[in-house]
Parts: sequence; C-alpha cells; structure tokens
Amino acid sequence: MVQLGTVTVVGSYVVDLMSRTPHMPKVGETVLGGPFRMGPGGKGGNQAVAAARQGSQVTMVTKVGKDDFGVIARQNFKRENIDTSYVLVDNVESTGAALIAVDNNGDNMIVVALGACGKLSAEDVAQTEEAIKNSSIVLVQLETNIEAVQKTAEITKRHNIPLILNPAPYQEFPREILKAVAYITPNETEATLLTGVKVTDEGSALQAAKVMYELGVPNVIITLGEKGCYYYNGGEKGILYQGFKVQAVDTTGAGDAFNGGLAHALAEGKNLEEAIKYANAVAALSVTKVGTAPAMPSKQEVADFLKYFAKD
Repeated sequence: MVQLGTVTVVGSYVVDLMSRTPHMPKVGETVLGGPFRMGPGGKGGNQAVAAARQGSQVTMVTKVGKDDFGVIARQNFKRENIDTSYVLVDNVESTGAALIAVDNNGDNMIVVALGACGKLSAEDVAQTEEAIKNSSIVLVQLETNIEAVQKTAEITKRHNIPLILNPAPYQEFPREILKAVAYITPNETEATLLTGVKVTDEGSALQAAKVMYELGVPNVIITLGEKGCYYYNGGEKGILYQGFKVQAVDTTGAGDAFNGGLAHALAEGKNLEEAIKYANAVAALSVTKVGTAPAMPSKQEVADFLKYFAKD
C-alpha cells in the first residue's frame, strides 16, 4: 500500500572531494586552492538527503564499495534517517568519487568516477520492487547504469507510481523510458542534449519542453538556475516560475536540492505549483552553503525562508 510522504531514490552515491580555487585551471595549469573538504555526495545521495531533511521517509537504492568510503556512506545515510536496506555492496568496485573545483564566483567543475554505483544493475533494482510500489513517488537520475533506470521505470509503471526523471548527468538512454515518467527535470544543458533545441531563454525552453511532452512526459520542468524553472504540460505555452534571489556561495548540488525538494513536496501531497515553489526554495538555500549533501537545508530553514519571502 502506498504511504503518503514516502520517497524512494534510485541512483548514485559518491564521495565528494572538493576544493576551492581562485579560478578554473587552464589545460596544464596547476592552481593553489583550498580549503579541501570531503563529504557524502552523488546525485542520488544528495537528492535523498534533501528529501529526508524535509521530513520525507526516504529509501535509498544504490551500490557502494567494500571499503571505508562505503562504510561511511551507510553511516551518513543512517544519520539522515534514510533507510539503507537497499544500499548494496560491490565486492570488486570501489565506492564512487567526485572531484569538484569551486571558484570564487561559486561556479563549479566536476569529474565523477562512478565506481560501484555505476554497477547498480536491473537485477539489483528488481529486489527493491516492494519498496518502490509502496512509495508516494520515486526519483531517479542518469548517474548510474541505464539498465537500473529502465528497470525502475518498468516497476513504477507497473504499479502506477509517479516517477521523476532527473536526466543528469546527461547520457543517451532508451526513449521508451519517458513513457513511464510523470515529471522530467532537466537543466538547460540537459534539455538541449535531450531534444536538440538549444535552450537559452523562455521561448527556446517552450520549444524543448514541447519535444519532451510529445515523447510522452506529461509534466516538463526545465530548471534555469537563479532564474527559476519553466513548467509545461501541453497547450500553447508554459509557466516561468521565478527563483529566489540569494547570495550564492557554492552552486554544486543545487539541482539535486531542487529534485529532492520537489520529490518531498509531491510525496506530501502538495499541488505542482506549490511543489515547484518549495523545490525552488530548497535549491536557493542550498547554494548559500558550501558542499552538496551537507548544504541541504532543514525543513525549518525552508519554512522560515518561505515565510520571509511571503512578506514581500
């Protein structure tokens, strides 16, 4: 039986290895940066933390290595009150890692070595069917084996569970997956790669959104950074939802914050307009702190933030 407020996240966990840099290095250049920080990350892991901190009952489906980082991963999830029943261990691959450089403007460059979570298989996901069919909503990204994404889509479609696809980082995938997707949340780059329409403004966002809608996704949400996001569900045009103006310190993980916030809000029963506003708030707060999962705001922080902006 589906339980209100339950979110299952199927996807990646990697260790974030982050350093500040005065500027992004050119090819062959060494830059003196710092400070260095290490912490939990990966799009799946970040999104799970974002939803859990808002109060959702979250189950994480991923794979880690048989190493110290894998042990730390499970400890971190438990600390966030995330169900680790399906955090599997690969006996060969090491836990994934992300090398992150963040410059003085808060912009970032990231290299991800997926490691064990890249080996999450369709068979692994099949073991989670009980958790998936009891979820209010399921969230998946492309930072893992595409077979795992496809199996997740099959299970959610079979049990009529809404599926959010965050197509990031973008890689090619079978288009039939989209017919099982209730909500798709690409950023401008991912929307461009997915549709062939270069997204630069509201007009091109509409064109790209129409392509995704025609491919079978009833709710298209293109995230536009500080500008907010563009929503389309058929018809002549969509709606631009403005983002919140904040002083960005580190934009790494903002998209994950948005997706985790969206999943939580929808699982809780909010309508889509309320859910998008909530997700925008979670994302805005996340960029005011350094890091990815550690930067995800609490439910109280989001409530206070929305209350403050409601005064305007």
